[in-house]
This record gives sequence, C-alpha cells and structure tokens, in this order.
Amino acid sequence: MSKKILVVGSTNTDMVVKAARLPRPGETVLGGAFMMNAGGKGANQAVAAARLGAQVIFIYKTGNDIFGQQTMQLFADEGIDTSFALTDATHPSGVALITVDEQAENCIVVASGANARLLPADLDGIAGVIEQSDMVLMQLEIPMETIEYVAGIAASKGKAVILNPAPAHPLSKSLLQNVSILTPNETEAGMISGIQVTDTASAYEAAAAICAMGVKTVIITLGAKGALIYTDTFQTEIPVEKVEAVDTTAAGDVFNGALAVALSEDREITDAVEFACKAASISVTRLGAQASAPYRNEL
Repeated sequence: MSKKILVVGSTNTDMVVKAARLPRPGETVLGGAFMMNAGGKGANQAVAAARLGAQVIFIYKTGNDIFGQQTMQLFADEGIDTSFALTDATHPSGVALITVDEQAENCIVVASGANARLLPADLDGIAGVIEQSDMVLMQLEIPMETIEYVAGIAASKGKAVILNPAPAHPLSKSLLQNVSILTPNETEAGMISGIQVTDTASAYEAAAAICAMGVKTVIITLGAKGALIYTDTFQTEIPVEKVEAVDTTAAGDVFNGALAVALSEDREITDAVEFACKAASISVTRLGAQASAPYRNEL
C-alpha cells in the first residue's frame, strides 16, 4: 500500500510542435503536428506518482484563467488531492513552449507565471500537510526560497525529501543538507558538483562530490544508459530497457514520480530505481508530458 506523497511544484500548459530538427538561433523551421498538453515538472511528477498508485497531495499555484481551471479538473480526474492549491489573481498560469525533433530530443522555454509566485508566505499551514505525508517531492520550477523553506520543515520532522534539481540551478549547502535523495541528470550533476559529467567515471566523481555536500543519496539519471546510485557506503549502476523513443519531454519527471512511489512502498533503493527506469522507458515511447506517464499495470 503506497503512503502519502506530498508534491510541491509547478504546473504548466505545454504547447508542443513536432519538427524534423530543432531550430538554430535566428532560424525558423516549419514544423508538423501541434499539441497542447498539461505539463510542468511538479504536475508531471504528481500525475506519474498517482497513476502508479500513490496517494498524492499536490501544492501549486495557477492564475485565475482557463489554463488554471483546466488544470484543476485534470488533477481531480487523476485522483490527486488539490485541497491546498492556490490561485494568483494577478499573474497568469505557467506556459511552456516545446519543440520535439525526429530523434525525440526537445528544447523548452517556460513562462513561469503564477509558479514564480508560490512563496513561503502562501504556505502557513504546510507543516501540518508535511506531518500527514510520508515524503516530499520537489523540483526547481518554483522559487528557491520556497524549496528551501519546505525542505527545512520536512527535514525537521524527519520526513524524506526527494529533490529533482531541474531545471539546472546552483543549490545552497543548507538546502542540500536537508535533502534525502537528489536526482540530477548529467548536466545538473555537473553544475552542482563543479565536475563535468562526460562518462560513468566522471558521473561517480560528481556524485561523490555532491554527497560530500550533505546529501545522503545521489541518483544521477543517464538517459538511455539508465541511472547511477551513490551513497557513502553503496554505489551501483541500474541499466534501462532499450526502447524506440518518440518524445523524451517528461522522462525525468516520470522517473522521479515512480521513484517516490517505489520508496513509499519501502522498496530497497536498487529496486526503486529499477522501477523508476522502467516507468521512464515507457514514457519516452509516447508523445506529451503527463499524457506519457504509465499506469501501474503497464509496468
């Protein structure tokens, strides 16, 4: 039986264009199919966790607009608890513009909107929400002060904090010391550690450097190569099944949502990462962000 997972993060509406290749600076490329999907790293992770069987509480902020209203209905359909969701009367809901090429690679520009206004002052009652949750999952599409605030409360209450440090951003040592599990990709691991990740050996070096900053467990996601787990006492690599990718947009988010679910079921870390890799490998075979997240029976 899954426990309660509290997700604090962003929600966006993704506007996606498929194209033969990603445009260079100053270039216009004629694309193909256009889709408008629900996205945002926090929302993607919340939906992924809910579809895999977790009880999810999601705290986010949208604008008082059609995108915000649609978002609320979508989360209700997924069975996500949005009792603590917030509405900003002056800022619009977040939007992401995404281009996906024929190799399933993507480039994304985000207009954060109300996501950037989710501030500690909005979260007066969050200590009680954290108390009733078993772990906290966050990303970096909301203000850093909010992430640090929530992580500090969670750590003080002995709750596990999973932080997906995406998009890449420098992190304070005080924040890292409140994080139980950090899940960067290669680029993010390089920014945080100061060690450029180019291969498995440098990934281990980066993970060791991040652990030395105070993080208990580092899991570096390596795309098609799977993931690397590093703690002070245990290190290993987890391979991923080979699939034909069509869109990698939310692969990392699905990985993190699935990881939280598996850990909430008291699985060992290797089993949890294998579960997360399998969920992510399914997601890249489908278009869209939340739409690509698999259900439990598919795993």
